[in-house]
Amino acid sequence: MSAITAVGLKKTFRGKDGDVDAVRGVNLDVAPGEIFGFLGPNGAGKSTTVRMLTTLMTLSAGQAHVGGVDVAADPHGARRKIGVALQEAGLDPRQTAREILVLQARLFGMSMASAVVRAQELLELVDLVDAADRRVKGFSGGMKRRLDLASALVHRPEVLFLDEPTSGLDPASRITVWDEVRRINELGTTVFLTTQYLEEADQLCNRLAIIDGGLIVREGTPTALKQELRTRKSMKTDPTLDEVFLDATGRTREMGAGEVKEV
Repeated sequence: MSAITAVGLKKTFRGKDGDVDAVRGVNLDVAPGEIFGFLGPNGAGKSTTVRMLTTLMTLSAGQAHVGGVDVAADPHGARRKIGVALQEAGLDPRQTAREILVLQARLFGMSMASAVVRAQELLELVDLVDAADRRVKGFSGGMKRRLDLASALVHRPEVLFLDEPTSGLDPASRITVWDEVRRINELGTTVFLTTQYLEEADQLCNRLAIIDGGLIVREGTPTALKQELRTRKSMKTDPTLDEVFLDATGRTREMGAGEVKEV
């Protein structure tokens, strides 16, 4: 059974100037245990697709299953299967890291004893034991991102959705979050990653899909996508994932070589 499937996924918004098809028929098949990257320029339908998969937005057409659960027919059941860490971490700055994790566990129905044990497990997983009893308002950006990851994992979800988990972080913090994502994945959690950083997708993802204009325009492993472009364009050297993205979406390069490339 696939961790995530989508068939003919569509989303149409109705406005005073007419209908807008944000997602026009997306098909996805993510295997259990993958880190799957989802890339796309602004307005391509990336965020809308993720919101549908995570039950935050209704489907206009098509079907989607997460952890074997139909997200439209049983959204509550789907939420039990997923963890979601959004770009802006929703953490109470007045609480400590341990308090946040214990509260989250209690909200998922754990006893106090079990919640305390689970909080400790997660603090160890994301390397925040030494900061467990400090108030979040004193945390760095990287620490907040790691705590947000831990919070999304409290109920042991089968699939973890990460929305630009390293946006705004310095390079050292970004690498630390990469390490945490790998560690979470090694424990068996499927990761669905949206990112603006192509280097991040190249480093972390087993496979990825590029969406543009509401449709998937490329899909495969980073290596296979780069090799396909090299062969098709008769390139003498291996292209970067940045060049694959530009070719797939028809965009032009706007940033100099060596800079972090955002899309």
